Amino acid sequence: MVNSVRASVAGRDLVIETGLLASQADGAVTIKYGESVVLVTACVSREPREGVDFLPLTVDYEERLYAAGKIPGGFIRREGRPSEDAILASRLTDRPLRPLFPKGFRNDVQVIITVLSADQVNDPDILALVGASAALTISSIPFAGPVGAVRMGYMNGRLVVNPTLVELMDSDLDLVVASTRDAIVMVEAGSREVSRELLVEAIKVGHEANQDIIRIQEELRKVCGKPKLDFQPPEVKPGIAAACSAIVERLNQALTSGNKSDREKMVNALQQEIVAQLGGDYPEGEIASAFDAQLKKCVRDRILQFNQHIDGRRFDEIRPISCQVGLLPRTHGSGLFSRGQTQVLTITTLGSKGEQQMLDGLGIEETKRFMHHYNFPPFSTGEVKRVGSPGRREIGHGALVERAVSKVLPKEEEFPYTIRLVSEVLSSNGSTSMASVCGSSLSLMDAGVPIKAPVAGIAMGLVMGDDGRRVILTDIEGMEDACGDMDFKIAGTAKGITALQLDIKRPGLSWDILAEALGQGCKGYLFVLDRIKETISTSRPETSRYAPRIYQITIPTEKIGTVIGPGGKTIRSIIEKTKVTIDVGDDGKVQIGSTSEDAAQAAIRMIEDLTREVAVGAVYTGKVTRILNFGAMVEILPGKEGLVHISELAPYRVNAVEDVVKVGDEIMVKVVEIDRMGRVNLSRRAVFDEQAKGPVAGGRAAAVSSRGADRPDKRRPGPPPPRPSGGTGRRRN
Repeated sequence: MVNSVRASVAGRDLVIETGLLASQADGAVTIKYGESVVLVTACVSREPREGVDFLPLTVDYEERLYAAGKIPGGFIRREGRPSEDAILASRLTDRPLRPLFPKGFRNDVQVIITVLSADQVNDPDILALVGASAALTISSIPFAGPVGAVRMGYMNGRLVVNPTLVELMDSDLDLVVASTRDAIVMVEAGSREVSRELLVEAIKVGHEANQDIIRIQEELRKVCGKPKLDFQPPEVKPGIAAACSAIVERLNQALTSGNKSDREKMVNALQQEIVAQLGGDYPEGEIASAFDAQLKKCVRDRILQFNQHIDGRRFDEIRPISCQVGLLPRTHGSGLFSRGQTQVLTITTLGSKGEQQMLDGLGIEETKRFMHHYNFPPFSTGEVKRVGSPGRREIGHGALVERAVSKVLPKEEEFPYTIRLVSEVLSSNGSTSMASVCGSSLSLMDAGVPIKAPVAGIAMGLVMGDDGRRVILTDIEGMEDACGDMDFKIAGTAKGITALQLDIKRPGLSWDILAEALGQGCKGYLFVLDRIKETISTSRPETSRYAPRIYQITIPTEKIGTVIGPGGKTIRSIIEKTKVTIDVGDDGKVQIGSTSEDAAQAAIRMIEDLTREVAVGAVYTGKVTRILNFGAMVEILPGKEGLVHISELAPYRVNAVEDVVKVGDEIMVKVVEIDRMGRVNLSRRAVFDEQAKGPVAGGRAAAVSSRGADRPDKRRPGPPPPRPSGGTGRRRN
């Protein structure tokens, strides 16, 4: 039986339907908004996974390019590994759902999102999140939902719920708000230096818009929801609990060490001691899980008791910061940011327009000019692991930094470069993503990229007690992140906020906590920003001498084909000769990139010669291409020929063309006429006559050939020489 519910969101119907597709899944819905349609399924294993201390939830976002009427690129013409947008959509769905599963639930849960139709107006990622919540809500899987989600924009001074993809391009705000009936569960934003007050207001409006989305999911659950699995959190066996309680004092003593490495060594030694003590009587996995729970309780109790970080800092105190720029001599820009035991080196590389990333996805954008890539090698935490391609965490962190920094980059018209940043995490102990934001600002300014303002970032934490006490922490360490209730990343400039990302580990966050954390976080990132400015406050006046110089000229649009040539032959020839990069836009703008100014200017001259129109009265140095009975054809510009009649070859009578010129000779000629059919008539005799009177007028502007139009014909003007008996027209040196 097919069941459907609907709600009006931002003037468009959002429809959730179940019972038609994927009937064997535990929970399956299709969600429609405009002409975008997404299928979401949820399945669960019947037995818990052994030996894990986390919720084994997997969210897969499957882009199908048929959804937008596209055929995939590449040789095999089918979808391959998930795109970056697909991975980000998976993370966007996972993060608000994860804290709503019961603690201790260890059954494998898989949510698969398949985009069936994408109208390129309504972004499917919001539908994926809502659809996942609906599928879990009607399934047998224990889940404390439902969750609603909307995207907020800010345009022309007003907040807009679920702006279209085109509207979003001009919006000062791109904010995703996910919430339950009573609390916020996830926030993610990119913005153009907006105020804290505007963000709080946007979150409130988004939360209100979510209520209708939550209501229709509850209606669907009443109609067709399955009974939930009976789940009881596993109890810690008395013997393990007693052993863990016996080491609380020693565990607290280990936590007093301000050095992460020393603290981890002491904590690991205590865990091994308990395993050795109880290993013969209990499974090691149960012992490790109980020990982790005791460690988490000690960390939280210590923070709540002393209202400070576990390393002894005040709750709002930031670890020591150091900044450096220009570390690497041959890169285009580099910046090193260190905060406590977190250290990130970011490198800037500048390239031509042709080096932009090509996008093969469901969105409306086809290229990407700015890229930030984040690498997290195992040595950054002192571990030994396999080094491979970036995982979802690395891609997510890289995208967050990209979102924070992109708002201050110059427009392409002002700075016509492709920009790539790579952040190498060299040491990690809390918020490497926000350290990457700071390193990116340092590196961009060192590279001479004229950013509007430097950007800094900070990570905020939260610990809440059962009695209502709470501590909001500025600049959290890794252990505080693992044991706390919130990871709230805030980035911005002195003018306003450019990026937010809120993840929580409890069922929701109240308004007063959110507002307090945001205010405290803004003070924190402004403090970091001042430390950055002490090292470098503005971009260097010039880019690195190793970076390519980009020169831009404009040609008539009807000449684009001439520059490119048949099959790209002409433009490839210029690139091979000059070793430059050339990018031709549909609007006639041509960008030439090279580290050598001479090479760039040579390429510019070639392009200008190809696109320049022949002018009557202008003098050119051309090459003889053909000999005819009645004259010679001379190429005066690339691909443009004119006729020098035999009577115009010399200031005397010429009996045979070959007596004066041969194929390959370079001679100076003047354009005397362009007839109605566009044929060009040239005269060499007119040049001799003008040379006899004085220097040829016009200089370089008139002589526009790239073959030396500014140098005169080497034959001497004056009285006619004796009639030649042979080929005396060949140019002499």
